[in-house]
Amino acid sequence: MSPVGQRRQFSRRVLTRLKSKPTIDAIFQYHARTVAWLAALGGRIALGRRGERAAERHLRRIGYRIVARNFRAAGAEIDLVAMDGEILVFVEVRTRRSRAAGAPEEAVDERKQTRMRRAAEVFARRYRADEIEMRFDIIAVDASGKRLEIELLRNAF
Repeated sequence: MSPVGQRRQFSRRVLTRLKSKPTIDAIFQYHARTVAWLAALGGRIALGRRGERAAERHLRRIGYRIVARNFRAAGAEIDLVAMDGEILVFVEVRTRRSRAAGAPEEAVDERKQTRMRRAAEVFARRYRADEIEMRFDIIAVDASGKRLEIELLRNAF
């Protein structure tokens, strides 16, 4: 279950208790858990943004031209849209602090790929890029050390 789904489930459970028995202790407990959850989420968001910025710098360094950032459509978000010569490239950036949960590129499963393809189709239609050759890349950012390690997987799916 996603963190947002976990949060909603937790909220429903706690709010049900609060409606039936609104004690000060229950309210403080709910507030403390909410603050802790938001703090943890903020750390992940900051890590993701840091990875996206590093990936963008890396792509520019190797000659890509960034066209769009965080394009949202069709229930998906494409982190970076770039041009690699004459090819329109849709890039998914995955950042991990450790490999305990698996490699960053393994997090782009079939469901995410399908959503990205749909969003790419919307992008192509919206910007009249239907005739341009397209490709999907993944950038895996490893943030386990002091320096970020970046790996570009061209034509990943």
